[in-house]
Amino acid sequence: MTRKGRLSTRIQKKLEELDSGANPSIFDDVEDNEEMLRKTFSYCSDFVMKKINHRDGTPCTLVYIQGLVDSKHLEDVLINSLLKTKTVGDVSSSKELIGLIKEKLPTADVGVIDNLNDATLNIVNGRIVLFVDSSIQAISMSGHGEVHRALDEPSTEALIRGPRVGFNEDIHTNMSLIRLRLRTPHLKMEETIIGTISRTKVMVTYLDNMAAPELVTEVKTRLKKDEMGSVLESGYIEEMIRDAPYSPFPVMKMTERPDSVAASLIEGRVAILTNGTPMALIIPMTFWQTFQTVEDYYMNFLFATLLRWIRYFFAGIVVFLPSVFIAITTYHPEMLPTALALSIAGSREIVPFPTLVETLLMEVIFEALREAGIRLPRPIGQTISIVGALVIGQSAVQAGIVSAPIVIIVALTGIAAFLIPDTNTAQGFRIVRFPLMVLGGSFGLFGIGMGTLALLIHLVNIRSFGTYYMWPIAPFKAGGLWDVAVRAPWWIMNKRHLRTRKEQTKE
Repeated sequence: MTRKGRLSTRIQKKLEELDSGANPSIFDDVEDNEEMLRKTFSYCSDFVMKKINHRDGTPCTLVYIQGLVDSKHLEDVLINSLLKTKTVGDVSSSKELIGLIKEKLPTADVGVIDNLNDATLNIVNGRIVLFVDSSIQAISMSGHGEVHRALDEPSTEALIRGPRVGFNEDIHTNMSLIRLRLRTPHLKMEETIIGTISRTKVMVTYLDNMAAPELVTEVKTRLKKDEMGSVLESGYIEEMIRDAPYSPFPVMKMTERPDSVAASLIEGRVAILTNGTPMALIIPMTFWQTFQTVEDYYMNFLFATLLRWIRYFFAGIVVFLPSVFIAITTYHPEMLPTALALSIAGSREIVPFPTLVETLLMEVIFEALREAGIRLPRPIGQTISIVGALVIGQSAVQAGIVSAPIVIIVALTGIAAFLIPDTNTAQGFRIVRFPLMVLGGSFGLFGIGMGTLALLIHLVNIRSFGTYYMWPIAPFKAGGLWDVAVRAPWWIMNKRHLRTRKEQTKE
């Protein structure tokens, strides 16, 4: 068999090992490695190989992905440095040459790899891999070519008082933002790779002196257990590892604010950072956290308490107002003042639909307008939402399709949903609202009562990584009400942290 035939057989065998998940060793011939990588990255127009010679004449090959590597960094620093590297005395082996090159390269992020699987992963992750002839090792170095969005104010968690910086899509930038707020060696960040295709970097973040070891272990176990083909956003992870997968309510808090993550870590929670998304996941989560904002802790505690009660009240409006209106006007009109009952009845004289159908129709139209406002470009979307709601509402009333009270009820419900800080919880309330409307239209207040009972049973039975979702209400814990019923002043809330620190000091 010719050398070419033997080489083809060797490469094919290595490719099969690579596809099976094994770690085939690097060829000691740089040309064999080149041929192997050409086959691995065939039909990849952005795959680049540069042949260069070391100062002593040893053939070398630089391999990288164009666009993931900074060309100026490559040409001006790495290649020039490689060409100018002098050998000190006699280099008796390729291993010594590898060590010398690694030592002389002007970059701190340098490593040595010894198998083709690691070489391939380094290349697709935007690193430069250097193969040296007669060596079964290669050098991996940072390419400094990734482009990231500049840090900006979070668009989903706007506030009046507080930091104006939010996460971006680079996980290392997000890690540094948390480090800047928690300057302690107790802050741990454990990396794991998820996704057999996407190879997404995920960071489990916690304070080892605050978070329960059982919680940290459970989070890492679930991340490793649920293997996925690709993870492009933290929502993939949230859906795969969450408790109560069929519940419309979130059991993990989503945030793009570093200060919110830092505060949660101090409380003993665990955060999951995902490369490629600014959204971090905080575990565990309780139902009452969805009504809290990070700004609550930056303002006067009395005003923060008032805002929380306003959010609680309007959350009830979102869930119950349409269904209660349908039930009362359909089955219990005697509960209304006479003048109001006559006014509502008069407005419905020419409406051809029952109250239930009328309300469902307007709710669906309002949801469609909301979705259109989100999907359209921002300036146009806001105009469509406001003008569309006004025009459709007024036209529908004038045409006798719906009554004016229904338009008011639906509009008030829609506005109330925007007062809930957590977007995922607001979506859950919007989903629950429709079954309650059907129950109210079918069985009156009795139907709403049964639906509410079923909802409460569902909420009480939810767990978030072992934590009761409705804590401290169910199970009841009086001490926990200081940050649920009210936003207690800091001199009260700090006592728990002070006691914890004293106990740790004694240990």
